[in-house]
Amino acid sequence: MKRCEVLIVGAGPTGLVLALWLSKLGVKVRIIDKTAAPGTTSRALAVQARTLELYRQLDLTAAVLEQGHRVPAVNLWVKGQAAAHLPFSAIGAGFTPYPFLHIYPQDEHEKLLIERLQGFGVEVERETELLELNQDGRGVSARLQHRDGPEQLCQASYLAGCDGARSTVRKALGIGFPGGTYQQVFYVADVQASGPALNGELHVDLDEADFLAVFPLAGTGRARLIGTVRDERAEKAEQLQFADVSRRAIEHLHVHVEQVNWFSTYRVHHRVAEHFGRQHAFLLGDAAHVHSPAGGQGMNTGIGDAINLAWKLASVLHGNAQPTLLDTYEIERSAFAKRLVSTTDQVFNFVTADGRLAALLRTRLAPRVIPRLVAFRSAREFLFRSVSQIALNYRYMPLSTGNAGHVQGGDRLPWVAEGGRDNFAGLNRMCWQVQVYGAVSANLVQWCSGHGIPVDVFIWSEAHQAAGLVRDAVYLIRPDTYVAGVWSNGDAQVLEAYFEERGLYPR
Repeated sequence: MKRCEVLIVGAGPTGLVLALWLSKLGVKVRIIDKTAAPGTTSRALAVQARTLELYRQLDLTAAVLEQGHRVPAVNLWVKGQAAAHLPFSAIGAGFTPYPFLHIYPQDEHEKLLIERLQGFGVEVERETELLELNQDGRGVSARLQHRDGPEQLCQASYLAGCDGARSTVRKALGIGFPGGTYQQVFYVADVQASGPALNGELHVDLDEADFLAVFPLAGTGRARLIGTVRDERAEKAEQLQFADVSRRAIEHLHVHVEQVNWFSTYRVHHRVAEHFGRQHAFLLGDAAHVHSPAGGQGMNTGIGDAINLAWKLASVLHGNAQPTLLDTYEIERSAFAKRLVSTTDQVFNFVTADGRLAALLRTRLAPRVIPRLVAFRSAREFLFRSVSQIALNYRYMPLSTGNAGHVQGGDRLPWVAEGGRDNFAGLNRMCWQVQVYGAVSANLVQWCSGHGIPVDVFIWSEAHQAAGLVRDAVYLIRPDTYVAGVWSNGDAQVLEAYFEERGLYPR
């Protein structure tokens, strides 16, 4: 019998990030996967700004940026012509250190995560399947089967199901997965090509009710075509070949395909699990929620699940929190997942709606209105914050309290870089910390020092005010860098009360 603190089922990006975060926090993990090797093809491409911000804690951001492809703009096409050009740099500037869309294919992403995990002495246990799990007051007992070996029993304090939309863990827990399936069949083609749509930017065709986009990849002439079909071809999805769907890309976006590296079709569901966990077992990523690929949110949301759960598991296992802290994982992440499924449904339905009115809205109105909207800062901010996930917040939830200026407990801290100092620089620490912009009380600094909580004090400036921060306010930051509490007149007693009320023991 092998024992670990956390058994992770599934070695996609979600499971790997969870294993990596926990390992850095000193938690003993095992990670298993029933596949023989990591995938060599993938559908997930986008790494959003919020993920890049969070990856600072693992020193991953620089490697992801270096190995991937920065997309500077998106182009909307109508009737074979580029109808609108939207530069990401203008849309996201001032909101984040990463005001762009970054393309880093999932297979390459997984390779990087596996290499970093090996640095902690953790190997993915391949061709190993979860057969059964049972729970009691002490944790989880999992029966595992390796392809070439006998069954094995693993005892763990906690189990994380990161095993995809057909999750064995979710089924073993008896958790429902309500929702539906999109009528369209999606296809993905990794191609070597040339033409105006191979300029390193993102191109989307708005002509027809079937979706089509060209995503740039690192390297000259490399691109990923993602589209849908829903006519009679959709009824024979398994038999579709690239030749069956290539005409539109060639004619509408002038893509001259020289080589097809791989081609695949699939169907997409929109579902959210009824619960994100039960007792000592949790669901993350596609095991908990699936939705349209519109906006490139799927992989990033699973990574967000992993980071949210990791620090909470580590806190409980290290005796720094009561087990009730783990209840907040479902509260925080399920609320976001439900909003995300609803939003991506609306966007996808707009892009793929049938009828003359829908076509007019897409081909005539959208290319004219969208560029004019992003001329306004408020519209740019809403668009970029929504897609990049920097707008994700945990307001009005158990771990969130207080407000000052534009910031409430549960928010992502506004980013400010001024005078050579970046207020996100200290957020690479995986611990509770405090930030103050202006003057800080001596008793607060003393109390934080006694509890191992770093305090960063910034000289007040107009840039802080413009970002929505308040002078002399106290911002308590969680280990996952979200704002836990905000107090205009905070002192040591306020912080002590916050931790005591929630059964948290920072040290």
